[in-house]
Amino acid sequence: MGSLHPVPQVCTPLLLKFSPSSPSIWTLFTVNRSFLYKQRYPLLATMAVYTQGRLPVSSPNTHKLAPKREKMELETDAISILHEKIRRDHGKREATRPGMDSQEADMYIQLVKEQQQRGLQKLKGDRECKEGGVFSYKVDPYTLRSGDYVVHKKVGVGRFVGIKFDVSRTSTEPIEFVFIEYADGMAKLPVNQATRMLYRYNLPNETKKPRTLSKLSDTSAWERRKTKGKVAIQKMVVDLMELYLHRLKQKRPPYPRSPAMAEFASQFPYEPTPDQKQAFIDVEKDLTDRETPMDRLICGDVGFGKTEVALRAIFCVVSAGKQAMVLAPTIVLAKQHFDVISERFSKYPSIKVGLLSRFQGKAEKEEHLNMIKKGDLDIIVGTHSLLGNRVVYNNLGLLVVDEEQRFGVKQKEKIASFKTSVDVLTLSATPIPRTLYLALTGFRDASLISTPPPERVPIKTHLSAFGKEKVIAAIRYELDRGGQVFYVLPRIKGLEEVMDFLKQSFPDVDIAIAHGKQYSKQLEETMEKFAQGEIKILICTNIVESGLDIQNANTIIIQDVQQFGLAQLYQLRGRVGRADREAYAYLFYPDKSLLSDQALERLAALEECRELGQGFQLAERDMGIRGFGTIFGEQQTGDVGNVGIDLFFEMLFESLSKVEEHRVVSVPYQSVEIDININPHLPSEYINYLENPMEIINDAEKAAEKDIWSLMQFTENLRRQYGKEPYSMEILLKKLYVRRMAADLGINRIYASGKMVGMETRMSKRVFKLMTDSMISDVHRNSLIFEGGQIRAELLLELPREQLLNWIFQCLAELHASLPALIKY
Repeated sequence: MGSLHPVPQVCTPLLLKFSPSSPSIWTLFTVNRSFLYKQRYPLLATMAVYTQGRLPVSSPNTHKLAPKREKMELETDAISILHEKIRRDHGKREATRPGMDSQEADMYIQLVKEQQQRGLQKLKGDRECKEGGVFSYKVDPYTLRSGDYVVHKKVGVGRFVGIKFDVSRTSTEPIEFVFIEYADGMAKLPVNQATRMLYRYNLPNETKKPRTLSKLSDTSAWERRKTKGKVAIQKMVVDLMELYLHRLKQKRPPYPRSPAMAEFASQFPYEPTPDQKQAFIDVEKDLTDRETPMDRLICGDVGFGKTEVALRAIFCVVSAGKQAMVLAPTIVLAKQHFDVISERFSKYPSIKVGLLSRFQGKAEKEEHLNMIKKGDLDIIVGTHSLLGNRVVYNNLGLLVVDEEQRFGVKQKEKIASFKTSVDVLTLSATPIPRTLYLALTGFRDASLISTPPPERVPIKTHLSAFGKEKVIAAIRYELDRGGQVFYVLPRIKGLEEVMDFLKQSFPDVDIAIAHGKQYSKQLEETMEKFAQGEIKILICTNIVESGLDIQNANTIIIQDVQQFGLAQLYQLRGRVGRADREAYAYLFYPDKSLLSDQALERLAALEECRELGQGFQLAERDMGIRGFGTIFGEQQTGDVGNVGIDLFFEMLFESLSKVEEHRVVSVPYQSVEIDININPHLPSEYINYLENPMEIINDAEKAAEKDIWSLMQFTENLRRQYGKEPYSMEILLKKLYVRRMAADLGINRIYASGKMVGMETRMSKRVFKLMTDSMISDVHRNSLIFEGGQIRAELLLELPREQLLNWIFQCLAELHASLPALIKY
């Protein structure tokens, strides 16, 4: 590196305004500067004054002995804190995500709005679409019980006490009032007002109790909680939007419509229901009219004809020369899909169907993998093994996922990765709440099949405490009419015990056990014999939750019902009633006093949803009972907890309907003016220590011009190589960061006049409000006002220039943190 040399003395520099056309970072130049020095470092000569200062931390003399204090400084300095905040708030995806231009954003928002309206119309239930299609999550006060927790939109969380007549201040006529207890007193409000302002308070976990009740005397704490929820929702919406836009950008040629498709459809032996017909039309349009890959949810009860929708989609894709993959959560369901598909495609000998499962031997599996790779198999059916790295597709066009909620997190991520490149069709009787939510909010297309086939009759559901006599009577009734019985338990442990009890009660009846841990062939044979009618009673775990269309099995007994999820119970109950014969579901629980509130609530919901076609409503109920833990991740779960589920969802729909108002229009980096005279003096030792100062400064400018991530990377690399920069270099870097952040925020000029700091911008007042709501620091939030296209701050006193730059840096860093909640283009 060579020894350090003192820099020749130079006169005081003349500082010019930092203008957009400046080729270097700051146009600073000096009088009587040595010509030799200008030649040696031409860009540095125009950039700053070099004075002899303290050695930089990583100069050759001090590098190995840098004190711990310096290391701490590096970890806690403002730039490092900004980096950490950007990584946390903006997420890794932001760095790699393609930009969004104005036209794309307009097209996207329109699509989401249309789909949102369709999604809301599809959600049937007690809640009505109010005027203008705004979905209401408010609660009817008459449905509340004493002790229920409620949320008043303006006051916060309280406990419902009751409704009674009382006299108001303005009238002598008694009217009904709702009484709500808060942390510091009781409030009463007229019933008609309560219906407009109250929401039920449900938490995103098992406990229904809020951390604290709100105070009537201080609503500011509640306002802060509500604001935090709003910002979290907006971030979530924008994140989903950008993912959705990424999918919209993927293109594939539309599939051709052929007469063969109509011929294939004509082989369906039943008359389709109106909902089914609409689902056929929706999927066909997705495949043949659109250029973007399909991502459609088909939601319908067990036996309502979802499989036929999938078969027609498969035929469309396969007849165009592409492969289709059918993914099922269990071997039982995969085998059933394989049988149905093989039978339906038997008239098309050129279309080859294969099953990949653990039922196969090693040689057969290897042969199948080879056929998939070569393209010799057109339709591949299987369990999650289809998502493994060993499965290489030749020309995959369609992925059909049955019961997505039954797959694990990693498998769901793999399924999601397919969505950007291939068409995806998801079938579900009770979609996971996240899927339901995406379908409703317009980020996913959804077709709801809620009309039962004409021959289907509702399943008679009996819910009661367990009793051996009740079990025997139910089984005997079914066997006497020539039927078969499912007997389901939550765990493998206990199956043998039930087998012994049933063998004693029905000694001449064929009974068998089935569960997922059995040897493959044994399980397959048991299922086959039950399907053929040889086995009359099948004692099993919830392995039969999906699949197994047995026309003759019309009684299901579920023991220890409290240990099953609501969606699981709904699915299990759907195993019976597949024929025109009346079906029975007996749900047995131990003593009710042993059940948790959540288990009791789940049972009540199941009793209410006895009608056919209520899987969609049930999923929504499940969302309220089971919570959001698996939906949005831990961070958002806390945000939901702040305001309760119902108000959270209302705010979510409101955020979606106003999404176009939350746009921040960035400006080109080069057009940003920073009119603040700052004179950073770089120590000569630091300049001499840098390997190629001119190149480093140029790289800094280029990085800042590109984006914030490039500037972060540049700074971190500089520090890795040379250690923490001296203070004057930090000021220089901060000015780059200020200009970069200003460009991202749509601020094109920053200036100071006495105690006032001004920022000229094109942003709207609404966007400014959202940004300041996101700010953590009250100091910055309270000092900023927005008027006439300017953000202004009145400081308490006129700050020295370097302190002023630090203040602006901190302020912009806080505003910049709100960007994930805004649409950027």
